[in-house]
Amino acid sequence: MSEQEQTAKQMDPDFFKRTDKFIQLANELIKDHEPGKVSASLLYAAARFNAHIVTASAKDKAEADLNKGEALEYFTQQYAAMLKANLEDYVEKYDEYLK
Repeated sequence: MSEQEQTAKQMDPDFFKRTDKFIQLANELIKDHEPGKVSASLLYAAARFNAHIVTASAKDKAEADLNKGEALEYFTQQYAAMLKANLEDYVEKYDEYLK
């Protein structure tokens, strides 16, 4: 488990339970759709949901507009760090995960 995953688990014990539900849904969807298309839908859903969270937490439209840059930087950085950690994990455990 990466340092980032350990931190997430310590901060929120249900983090991986929710994560696993999304992965289970994605795995169900790839039975009928190409993995790349499921991945694109999952990415879009995350972006759409996060845009909602950021704007809904603002007191008004002007504040929502001001928060866009910070939110974009935060979510981009988080995604890059999570993707990097998971790619490293999959490469390290390639035979275990994919064989």
